[in-house]
Amino acid sequence: GIVSGHSVLGMNIFSDWFAGIRDIVGGRSESYEGYFEEAREQAIDEMSLQAERLKATAIISIKIDYSTIEAKNTRMLMVSANGTAVKSVPE
Repeated sequence: GIVSGHSVLGMNIFSDWFAGIRDIVGGRSESYEGYFEEAREQAIDEMSLQAERLKATAIISIKIDYSTIEAKNTRMLMVSANGTAVKSVPE
């Protein structure tokens, strides 16, 4: 069956400010990379738990989507992981 996991993390104003500076001078934004990695892991973990509840042995066709949500002075990162939980059949 279809399984999914989602994660929404708030990003703080200092990370945004330093990322803006990094954009001007060039280079990688390690603070944002950390947010993306943490949110991705949480979404995949949640998806894996759903697969375990279904007694699946694998997840195939995994798709991971990233998006940002902005409202007033708040910025959040949302990651969704979706896939198909399957059971292997011995031959």
